[in-house]
Amino acid sequence: MKLVRYGPAGKEKPGLIDAQGVLRDLSRKVKDIDAATLAPSSLAALKKLDPKKLHPVKGKPRLGPCVATPSKFVATGLT
Repeated sequence: MKLVRYGPAGKEKPGLIDAQGVLRDLSRKVKDIDAATLAPSSLAALKKLDPKKLHPVKGKPRLGPCVATPSKFVATGLT
């Protein structure tokens, strides 16, 4: 299971990609993929979900930034 955000820029929804590569809508289970969703207790609850019970997303929507409103962005530059 891979957590993703999909949809138009600025209006992304949470989703997951199951073991078969099917994008499924996760918006009825979590509000967004953010720090609260990535907390150990929330991830444990998501692991218990049966992806087949989530609605598949039709078409090939745009994949957005992986985390909504990150608190930090760390990068390394080379000179």
